[in-house]
Amino acid sequence: MKKILLSLLAILPFVVFAQIDTLDADLLNVELQKSFDAWNVPGFAVAIVQGDQIVYEKGFGVLNAGKKEKVNQYTNFAIASNTKAFTAAALAILVDQGQISWEDKVIDYIPWFQLYDPFVTNQMTIRDLLCHRTGLKTFSGDLIWYASDHSREEVIRRARYLEPKYGFREKFGYSNIMYLTAGQIVEYVTDTTWDDFLKYRIFEPLEMTRTNTSISINQNLDNVAECHAFVDNQNIVIPYINWDNIAPAGSINSNVHDVAQWLILQLNKGEYNGKRIFSEQVANEMWKANTVQDISAFSRAVYPSTHLKAYALGWGLYDYNSYLIVTHNGGYDGMISQTVLIPELDLGFVVLTNNLSMFYTVALNQILDYLTKGEMDSKWSNYFLRLEELIANYDKEEQQTWEDTRILDTKPSHNLNDYTGVYQSDVYGDVEVKIKSNKLYIQMLHTSIYHGKLEHWHYDTFSVKFEDAPSLPSGTVSFVDDKYGTITEMKIDIPNPDFDFTELKLYKK
Repeated sequence: MKKILLSLLAILPFVVFAQIDTLDADLLNVELQKSFDAWNVPGFAVAIVQGDQIVYEKGFGVLNAGKKEKVNQYTNFAIASNTKAFTAAALAILVDQGQISWEDKVIDYIPWFQLYDPFVTNQMTIRDLLCHRTGLKTFSGDLIWYASDHSREEVIRRARYLEPKYGFREKFGYSNIMYLTAGQIVEYVTDTTWDDFLKYRIFEPLEMTRTNTSISINQNLDNVAECHAFVDNQNIVIPYINWDNIAPAGSINSNVHDVAQWLILQLNKGEYNGKRIFSEQVANEMWKANTVQDISAFSRAVYPSTHLKAYALGWGLYDYNSYLIVTHNGGYDGMISQTVLIPELDLGFVVLTNNLSMFYTVALNQILDYLTKGEMDSKWSNYFLRLEELIANYDKEEQQTWEDTRILDTKPSHNLNDYTGVYQSDVYGDVEVKIKSNKLYIQMLHTSIYHGKLEHWHYDTFSVKFEDAPSLPSGTVSFVDDKYGTITEMKIDIPNPDFDFTELKLYKK
């Protein structure tokens, strides 16, 4: 009896978690096309894998709004923060080789690494870097690297000026700069760049032939999607921003066919086409929850089957329809992407889009429902269209609220020349204010796209719009006097979900 019971227990998981026998490609085509048609998105692509096979891959729409070249399964997109799982895998390979361990101190490999708190500096481990529990708030310091001329090393060095929001290992705070630091450990351990390590140890063995780590490579390929932003009710093409200086956190460009090979590797716990890329032990480690994440009231309402959420090593975890979901998304300026694994069903999929909208979430939810419940719910498209409308209305109200704060009929307390000069931030570097055509003009000296005219708002506050960064709203630049009436400080405030300009703390040189 005991032997029979053990035999039943051994096969039980395969009974409970039965895989889909056949995938209904026609249903997917129709439902995804129907949702796509309801959204003003130029194009997207999807691939679904099961076990060690691609069972669905298809492109929809066009590479460039207003042009005819179609998206297909080989169209390259920026996959942004989906890169983080590749960085974790690179380090996992080094763990397998005994060159590092997850608990090694960062300063053992980067002696000059320094954060705001000396204790945190000395105690920070590789695991801490990879699971976003350093004490920094989400996106802290992203202005250091975004579209800037700072090198990878300089970005890491400037992180020492970032003031933490939480206690060390206390709370989740998503940090691109800490992932850059993790990627640099690969270079310091192997004397090989992070880029080449991925190319030769991951991309080539997985036959990811069109995948690369820089737009300098990507822009020389054919069949590359353009980035788009929605401005004045239409899609406009916006240029690719070079992310080489933050590469281990988000610089990979790929396509759904290539990413499908990556998902196959993940589902097979480090094995691909008979080749062992990393061990099952480190594969399990990368899916282990390390940092608990909050579930927002919005998420609880929209996804009632989700009870737990956490970050592992380069992957996010949550439960959906009683299944573990291992996932990550990527937000590039003009593109959003998502990779998803459902290990219990031996299934995974990727969605790549070339527009900043919630459409990727619609496709994500529809495919997730199909793979976990066998049905594609059309409610998602209508729901998120309505949500985008509400957000747009809210943004208009916020804009009006901001405009209502303006105090009319005021004048600057200084002549324009008094505002000019170079203002220095330990976090970022130098920002210059000068006069052009009898107007004040601001230029962030390390970020060429962040520049614009300053229009008087009220008192010593001026409004600004960075025209070369269309995804950013208008904001303000305020000048502060010392007790002697001399301007000594400048404050930039451009409210947005990605970059905290108030971190800069700019003082006149």
